[in-house]
Amino acid sequence: MNTPEFHPVCPLPITDYPHVLMAHGGGGKLMHHLLEQVFGRAFANPLLDTRHDSAQFAVPAGRLAMTTDSYVVRPLFFPGGDIGSMAVHGTVNDLAMSGARPLYLSTAFILEEGLPMATLWRIVCSLSAAAKACGVPIITGDTKVVDKGKGDGVFINTTGIGVIETPLVITPKNVQPGDVVLVNGDVGRHGMAIMATREGLQFESTIESDSAPVHELVQELLQAGIEIHCLRDLTRGGLASALNEIAEVSGYQTAIEQDAVPVQEEVHAACELLGLDPLHVACEGRFIAYVPPRDAARALAIMRGHPLGAQAAEIGRVGAAGSPPVTLKSALGSWRILDMFTGEQLPRIC
Repeated sequence: MNTPEFHPVCPLPITDYPHVLMAHGGGGKLMHHLLEQVFGRAFANPLLDTRHDSAQFAVPAGRLAMTTDSYVVRPLFFPGGDIGSMAVHGTVNDLAMSGARPLYLSTAFILEEGLPMATLWRIVCSLSAAAKACGVPIITGDTKVVDKGKGDGVFINTTGIGVIETPLVITPKNVQPGDVVLVNGDVGRHGMAIMATREGLQFESTIESDSAPVHELVQELLQAGIEIHCLRDLTRGGLASALNEIAEVSGYQTAIEQDAVPVQEEVHAACELLGLDPLHVACEGRFIAYVPPRDAARALAIMRGHPLGAQAAEIGRVGAAGSPPVTLKSALGSWRILDMFTGEQLPRIC
């Protein structure tokens, strides 16, 4: 048996275990060993350690927020992250987009027969480290093993529960004419990190995913009294899809300036090679915020004072009711409609 890669958060080897997962042959003893020696050790906390069919937890004052998502990224490991850390970041960020402070996570693993135990251990340790860094315990979960060829390695589902402590109702329906649109950093990096790795593209510097938890930055904005009308993370479909989705719900047009949107040179180059627009490429640590003009400068300063907002920028404004939902001013000064991606979206990037 190969020794799995150790991790500073879970420096425990897996012993008395087959080199790869088996869908059959281990029975209940094998699954019990998997739950106790892998997931139980990595995710240990008082609520999970009760080993009961459901987690029991205190509910703080405020409105609750709940979200769930599934992660099927290929490859499992990529520059700047992996499926484990991304599963935490994506769910924490979904909660943050409603202004919620994340409280608890659940996680469910669908594992394919033949998956190397070292690979599983590395993913589990990464997920555990990300959850601890976010201050969000994993309090319940599930694991299933499917036949070889039926699962493509690992699929992860995470559900998050958070508490909304602000009186603000942060939703697309609260977007107002004149609102300023801010983004907390450069866009398109996550999708291009995945595709560059998958396609073997090489650049002067490696494109790293922007996968990161943004809940602390959002809480800083709220605690500073910024009147946030809407938040949206830029996952599948990227900036363009997020802008269009919000414009359609609010009923108000949004005008964006292309030169104002931060994009890394390497991402531009990769997008040109693959025939993609960085505004349509997914991020995992980026969001847009709609705030009234009086709060825009202060919100931008708060963002830029945080590590995940150092490249924050004002990229546009909300206009009157009507259509098209989103327009883009190009670098040459001409205007065009910025629609959602009309082709097939990048597969298996989140």
